[in-house]
Amino acid sequence: MRASQDADVFNAIAHPARRAILSTLKGGERSASELAEPFDMSFPAISQHLKVLEGAELVKVRRDGRRRLYRLHPEPLREVASWTDEFAAWFSRRLDALGEYLDREDGT
Repeated sequence: MRASQDADVFNAIAHPARRAILSTLKGGERSASELAEPFDMSFPAISQHLKVLEGAELVKVRRDGRRRLYRLHPEPLREVASWTDEFAAWFSRRLDALGEYLDREDGT
């Protein structure tokens, strides 16, 4: 994954509305109007969120007549999750080492 794509993915998932859109798309393909329904925001605002998600390659779009249908493309999230898992494992090892050190210092 490119560093700029990483930044795009992190930027895309930073907003709660975009995370909610991604969660909705786990249930299958949806039109922009279907995705806009649960939000109290303008259609242009939803469209902007969808453009951000599309730019980060988190959604794929296909045309069906005049409608644009969006579907989840989770691969960039998998790549970011793999990267963050490495840091979680590193952090866990560091905490384990700290715990062992503190146990030795306490004489237990």
